[in-house]
Amino acid sequence: MRSAFDKLISWTGIALAGVLLLAGGLLTWANNFIDDQVHEQLSSQAITMPEGEALASLPKADAEALKPFAGSQLDSGPEAKAYANHYIAAHMDAMSGGKTYNEVSGEYLQMSDEEKASEEGQAAAGLRQSMFMGNTLRGLLLYGYAFATIGTIAGMAAWVAFGGATLMIILVALGMRHSKKAKAQEAVSAPAAAKPSGLVTA
Repeated sequence: MRSAFDKLISWTGIALAGVLLLAGGLLTWANNFIDDQVHEQLSSQAITMPEGEALASLPKADAEALKPFAGSQLDSGPEAKAYANHYIAAHMDAMSGGKTYNEVSGEYLQMSDEEKASEEGQAAAGLRQSMFMGNTLRGLLLYGYAFATIGTIAGMAAWVAFGGATLMIILVALGMRHSKKAKAQEAVSAPAAAKPSGLVTA
C-alpha cells in the first residue's frame, strides 16, 4: 500500500511539474513579446534622452532622475517613465505655472470671443494646445512603462515557475526511489506474513 501511495504522489508531482513548465514557457514568451513590442514602439519615436544644457535647465530632482539615461535613445520602460515624469511634466509645469491641462483649458474656455482673439487669448490657446499634446505623449510613454513592467513581472514569474518545476521533478525522483524501496520491503515481508504457523500436537 505504501508503494502504491508513493507512486500516486509521484505521478501527481509529474503532472504539477508539467503544468509549471508550461506556465514557465508561456510566461517567458509573454516576457519576450512585451519587451520586443515596447522596444520597437518606443524606438520608433526617435526620442533621445536629454543631456547637457537640457538637463541643467531642469529642477535638480528632475535632472538627477534623468542623469542615468542622459544621451541614450528612449527605448525602455524605465527611460519612458523618467522622460514622462521628469522632462515632459517638468516643462508642462514651467509653462503653466503648475496648473493642470484641465485648469488651463477651463480658463481658456471661460474667455469671451473677444478675449480669445486678443494676444493674451492666443497665448492661452497655444498653452492649452501644448498642454494637451504634452499630456498625450506623457500618457503614451507611461503606458509603455506599464507594459514593460508587466513584461518584467512575467519574466520573474517564469523563473519561479521553472524553479517550482525543477523542485517537483526532484521530489518525484525521490518519491519513485522511495516507492521502489517500499515495494522491495513489502515483497520481503509478504511471504513471512503468509506462512502458516505449525500445529501443536498432544
